[in-house]
Amino acid sequence: MEKAITVLPGDGIGPEVMKGTLRVLKAIESRFHHRFTVTEMPIGGNAIDETGNPLPPETIEQCKKSDAVLLGAVGGPKWDGMEQRPEQGLLRIRKELNVFANVRPVKAFGPLADIAPLKPALLENVDLVFVRELTGGIYFGQPKERKGSDEAVDTLYYHRKEIERVVKKAFVLAASRKKKLTSVDKANVLESSKLWREVVDETAKHYPDVKVEHMLVDNAAMQLVRNPAQFDVIVTENMFGDILSDEASMITGSLGMLASASLSEEGPGLYEPVHGSAPDIAGTNAANPLGMILSAAMMLRHSFHMNDEADAIELAVQEVLNANFRTGDISSNKDKVSTTDQVVEQLIYRLEDNAAAATLIEVYV
Repeated sequence: MEKAITVLPGDGIGPEVMKGTLRVLKAIESRFHHRFTVTEMPIGGNAIDETGNPLPPETIEQCKKSDAVLLGAVGGPKWDGMEQRPEQGLLRIRKELNVFANVRPVKAFGPLADIAPLKPALLENVDLVFVRELTGGIYFGQPKERKGSDEAVDTLYYHRKEIERVVKKAFVLAASRKKKLTSVDKANVLESSKLWREVVDETAKHYPDVKVEHMLVDNAAMQLVRNPAQFDVIVTENMFGDILSDEASMITGSLGMLASASLSEEGPGLYEPVHGSAPDIAGTNAANPLGMILSAAMMLRHSFHMNDEADAIELAVQEVLNANFRTGDISSNKDKVSTTDQVVEQLIYRLEDNAAAATLIEVYV
């Protein structure tokens, strides 16, 4: 099966983690007899340096005609103070692709319990997914500019259709997992949240097997650190999802482990790690490639429906962690730190050894 992938390496450690990810996809090609056609295009600071534009028209065109898009990371102090900012390219590509649903899994990896801030007992069976509305809400409200020095106004606007489409994505995902959906809002205060809750209740009628609960956002923030294992799929609006998913990210102990997918109703999905460009370690072979590699696994699962292939990558990641191959951000033993390349080599070894891969046991805590 041939699939076209547009690769946007970006800035800082982006090209390094992308290089390792493409090597992993090569191993998937070989093992499962696929063909991935990869086209690299500039975005962010790299694109500013090349073209003066953080998102050149040629990049947009290539992304739209591909089956999926992989993005490394953008930004860095090199472009501070410039009229064109690398982050503008990221926001624009999301808008151009109309990716309205951000899907972010949060899973506790047993071998990393020693670096997680929560007690090990709280990490048992943590395997949840955020579905965050990505293109509406207060971040896109009007007015956007301050008028005068003493007043500021931001508006939180949602149309029913914007809520319906992201809520439906969440229900479909919940139906394929543990059949539990938690909708997070602030319906005791906000009119937009009251509309949100109405839409969730209406949509629930079409998914009778999915158990639905409503939770106020302040309670959700508390419950994520009190008992994160109670959650399966969490759906919420843009700002709440931004804050809560960052809070939950620390369950894993490092942003370097977190993957994400941004999905549209039709057209290519955008897959990227949660971490930033980390310019301070760029070029040192120290970056954690696992967030980017797990984002590629999400691409295989969500855009290409290659579930076995995605499973193979996720199991290989677990096995590499079990074998204590860790970059500095996830290592509690600073005398035993793996490089980016070493982690990638270990993953490829496990993906190429079909017999060993078939016997891998999933040991998520």
